[in-house]
Amino acid sequence: MSSNKESLSTSYLFGGNAPYVEELYEIYLDNPGAVAEHWRQYFDHLQNSPATDGSEKTVDQAHAPIVESFAYRAKTNSFVNNSPKSSDLSVASKQVFVQSIIAAYRSLGVHWADLDPLKRKERSDIPELDPAFYGFIESDLDQTYSSSSTYFSKSSTMTLREILKSLRDTYCRSIGVEFMHISNPVIKRWIQERMESTQGVDINLGVDGKRHILQQLTEAEGLERFLHTKYVGQKRFSLEGGESFIASMDEVVNHAADLGIQEVIVGMAHRGRLNMLVNIMGKMPGDLFAEFEGKHSQFLSDGDVKYHNGFSSDLATRSGPVHLSLAFNPSHLEIVNPVVEGSARARQERREDHKGKQQVLPVLVHGDSAFAGQGVVMETLNLALTRGYGTGGTIHIVINNQIGFTTSDPRDARSTIYCTDVVKMIEAPVFHVNGDDPEAVVFASRLAVDYRMQFGRDVVIDIVCFRKLGHNEQDTPALTQPLMYSRIKQHPGTRKFYADKLIDQKVLTSEEADNFVKEYRQVMEDGHRTIEPILTDYKSKYAIDWAPFLNSKWTDHADTAVPISELNRIGELITKVPDGFNAHPLVAKLLNDRRKMSHGEINLDYGMAEHLAFATLLNSGYAIRITGQDSGRGTFTHRHAVLHDQNREKWDDGVYVPLKNISDSQAPFVVIDSVLSEEAVLGFEYGYSCSEPNTLTIWEAQFGDFVNGAQVVIDQFISSGEAKWGRQSGLTMMLPHGYEGQGPEHSSGRIERFLQLCSDNNMQVVQPTAASQIFHLLRRQMIRPFRKPLVIFTPKSLLRNKDASSPLLDLSEGSFKMVIPEVDANINPKSVKRLLACSGKVYYDLVNSRKERSLDNVAIIRVEQLYPFAHKSFEAELQKYPNLSEIIWVQDEPQNQGPWYYIQHHLYENMKEGQKLGYAGRTASASPAVGYLAKHQEQQKNLVDQAFAQKFKVILAK
Repeated sequence: MSSNKESLSTSYLFGGNAPYVEELYEIYLDNPGAVAEHWRQYFDHLQNSPATDGSEKTVDQAHAPIVESFAYRAKTNSFVNNSPKSSDLSVASKQVFVQSIIAAYRSLGVHWADLDPLKRKERSDIPELDPAFYGFIESDLDQTYSSSSTYFSKSSTMTLREILKSLRDTYCRSIGVEFMHISNPVIKRWIQERMESTQGVDINLGVDGKRHILQQLTEAEGLERFLHTKYVGQKRFSLEGGESFIASMDEVVNHAADLGIQEVIVGMAHRGRLNMLVNIMGKMPGDLFAEFEGKHSQFLSDGDVKYHNGFSSDLATRSGPVHLSLAFNPSHLEIVNPVVEGSARARQERREDHKGKQQVLPVLVHGDSAFAGQGVVMETLNLALTRGYGTGGTIHIVINNQIGFTTSDPRDARSTIYCTDVVKMIEAPVFHVNGDDPEAVVFASRLAVDYRMQFGRDVVIDIVCFRKLGHNEQDTPALTQPLMYSRIKQHPGTRKFYADKLIDQKVLTSEEADNFVKEYRQVMEDGHRTIEPILTDYKSKYAIDWAPFLNSKWTDHADTAVPISELNRIGELITKVPDGFNAHPLVAKLLNDRRKMSHGEINLDYGMAEHLAFATLLNSGYAIRITGQDSGRGTFTHRHAVLHDQNREKWDDGVYVPLKNISDSQAPFVVIDSVLSEEAVLGFEYGYSCSEPNTLTIWEAQFGDFVNGAQVVIDQFISSGEAKWGRQSGLTMMLPHGYEGQGPEHSSGRIERFLQLCSDNNMQVVQPTAASQIFHLLRRQMIRPFRKPLVIFTPKSLLRNKDASSPLLDLSEGSFKMVIPEVDANINPKSVKRLLACSGKVYYDLVNSRKERSLDNVAIIRVEQLYPFAHKSFEAELQKYPNLSEIIWVQDEPQNQGPWYYIQHHLYENMKEGQKLGYAGRTASASPAVGYLAKHQEQQKNLVDQAFAQKFKVILAK
């Protein structure tokens, strides 16, 4: 077995090329007589072997054991050794071998493709692509064989020489295609037909098309050279060496428009970004030059470097207006991928383009090393075909400069042959194309668009090129890559190559080619727009007007109360199930309890308060989208937004969603149990929220601790997107948080990390401790006239704690309380000397302990909104206690975590002369929580005792 696996990894027949074997097997299944005799005997043997389930015979043998057994034959070279001589072969046998050759080129031809503009790699030795491997000799090349399984010509027969030439022209020239890993035979035949019928050449370019490509190459090169001479040494991540990307992007946008696409959402990293902005999107060169010279926005508190900034424009393509949007992207390169997908999904849903996804196209542009190396790529690909995150296929373009990000060798950058191999997880085809053949690049781009629109799936264009300059303009890559850069130094540039080709073809003269360069240089000197026309006065009916949100001032108050009668009515609706629906007994009891809650018969728990918030928002026209790894049911089985019929065949998918059945005119409600991902899913929801301000977009972590896996999204988008780019987002994050003795990874949502990122009212950090609070908080998030990220540290044990429940009246009165005052009427304000301030579940521990100790001189207040800190509300509470001398902050978290280090200066700011500030909580710790329940309980008792101890350690005195 191990030797066979070794052969799998070393032979060109196996590993990524196993589809060749499977192709032969599929031919055999379709027609056993169409494969060679020894193959037929081999497959017959497998078909007649015992089935794995114990039945008499396996009808469709699994492919894995075929590949495994075939590996042994390849390792022992039995094919070569056993290949018959040509003189021993009948015409029928030779025809069978011709079919094998065709199958081999479809699977393995990519390895012989001419993809490297620098021509540094030798062609691999692949015997399966050599007719001699099958026993053919020179005289056989001019014999005629059936070509009916190919799409090369209308003739049903061709000589073997013609077949080989057609195969090599199709699969081994400037385009190498990987598609035989796709399991769908319809898709494989579609690609075969498109490739073989044209042999990798777009026959419809014409003179105008070729001149247009040269113009694009001229613009791409011209911008870089102009910037290189005018702004010497400034970072711009030059596209030189990869200019064909501009021709590719132009074709993607225009051909997509031909097929009905009206919006293109693009995500890309640094390299070529400035070129994209100017030469595809129509940004004024003069505006770009001003940024190089230090001009910056007066409306952004921080701003960002120019090669991170986004841009939007409306292009007049050859088929009508297309809105083109380039997403803002930080330095973590591929993290923009899920953000773009979320934005695209929001736009598709706004257009009610749910199934076909024929109006909005996401395009992601990658670097070779990042595409292979960053895990968010895989996480985002895994979203592609899911119900809640699919966008009808994404076009991926790889600017493959063959060196990676700084000085990496491909042997150190990945463990696969190609940087694109990760896309095989979703069976996406890959068109590898030589960047020095811009016509092939345009052809592959057009084919990729056709594929996406035909099948609604991801597709990859891998433009193999080079990078003339280093990682940035101060880098000298020849220090570590001397041989590569000696070749690059001698390379005249793709534009020169192509111009010479067109001159030879009499498409244009040498003087005309030179004029292209001169004219573009003059455009740069004048600072004029290079793309005409840009539609400056065009506005789609699907565009979102953000002006009402952008011009609003911060306010903590919103009128979130709902009349009792309305709560009664909606409560009835969301606790009913259709006739014949067989709910689980536990769910039936929960619905019955919730019905009582909606009529005020019993207090509302957290789940019902949340449901009433959702329902009232939906009824007011606000859509809701909530996703997470257990969001339908809720990790702690508190939500039950999706009800499952226990006799599933009675219902579509066996589910009923009450929140979708409030009224005929309600807004949409979507709840999704997400894939097991934090980074990609959170990025997706952020992108969605940035494109849909009228939807309450919620991401819920299974446990708050799991947000660690999405820290990049939080740091580089959620907390800083508005300060850097002016991008508002109303994304709501729900992070279950609470010290319940469940160990280091199921306790803390890392409050301290979020508070460290807070400034300039960039987001809200809240820890509600009562059911009414979540009701008002969720409604406030949408009713206020601005959009800010909301981070909610949601409870766990409090979900069912009766002390944390609320009367229905609390939902019909008041609003969200940023600070909840002392609620015990037995506490005399004049006798209070110590105030315990806290946030979260520890409040109930303190209240119970105070009751046990029969204390009446200690007041306890809850800080529900940690940021922005409610100074006025907090100060008002302090003023209630004229004899107050001690303020102690109490928290469950270790001292170096939780709110303590953030909140102490806010507390101090509101203290009066002579008052002292102390801390009660766990000592500093490297871990968020202990793993032993007994130790947890001991710590919990100690911190409560600290809070009520006669003496405490003074941290600050005023």
